[in-house]
Amino acid sequence: MTVQTDGSLELRIENLDKHFGETLALRNVDLTLDTGVTGLLGSNGAGKSTLMRIVTGVIDPTEGTVYWNGTDVTDKPQVIRQDVGYLPQDFGVYPNLTAREFLSYLAAIRGLNNPDDRITDLLELVNLSDVHEKRLGDFSGGMRQRVGIAQALLSDPDLLIVDEPTVGLDPTERVRFRNVLADLADERVVVLSTHIVPDVEATANDVAVLHNGHLRAHTSPSELIARATGTVWEWTAPSADLAALRREYTVSSTSHGQDGVRVRIIADTQPTSEATSVEPTLEDAYLALLAEDRSS
Repeated sequence: MTVQTDGSLELRIENLDKHFGETLALRNVDLTLDTGVTGLLGSNGAGKSTLMRIVTGVIDPTEGTVYWNGTDVTDKPQVIRQDVGYLPQDFGVYPNLTAREFLSYLAAIRGLNNPDDRITDLLELVNLSDVHEKRLGDFSGGMRQRVGIAQALLSDPDLLIVDEPTVGLDPTERVRFRNVLADLADERVVVLSTHIVPDVEATANDVAVLHNGHLRAHTSPSELIARATGTVWEWTAPSADLAALRREYTVSSTSHGQDGVRVRIIADTQPTSEATSVEPTLEDAYLALLAEDRSS
């Protein structure tokens, strides 16, 4: 374990840029994370995966530095690699191996001694104990994702980074995974990179929002929600008006009924006399933040 002199854990990202040819994927990102779950929110293409790949040493930044417990890991990537567990968005497996064989193989590559008990515990944690001798090629997408979660936890890492980890999981598995993340976060830095706001709302004590490569916010969920107060409205509109409302406003949700469509929208001012101001959710707050960018 690599720690700072006061025993704390810290991931610090300073002035980070990343170019892919003429495309600027990340722009001047500054972010400091410590123990707990940070939800990294952003739509597809926002730069989340690029940032995670830089942090884990998979790719180099064009400009800027990443520090893990005070050490510049853009210069010494081995320092963070020994402490990180990573589940990438595109996680691949060897289809002819069983879940246990695959985890044993990865444990050997990573130099873990006597991993059998650890693998047994992880298979139970991700609810795969009953199928641990089944070949991965016969697994569903959700089951493979659970294997990916287990491999990220093999070395009991101080820094855990999971990129879109609940994609392919059914609702019960998603709740189980959220609980696992929350349990793991007491003594490590956990980064949950996702576009699924409820996953962040259920687990994160800290939220960072990336949009078009820019860090738009880094705060607590409650503070982000507070920013959106007074910008969320609900009313029942005729079904025929829904398309026009979607063109004019950011529509957070809709619910169809016999008397029309109950719409929930983001707007700085009351959109119609029938609209009532309502308390924002984290998803509302996230959409309101993105709406600011579109209107600026």
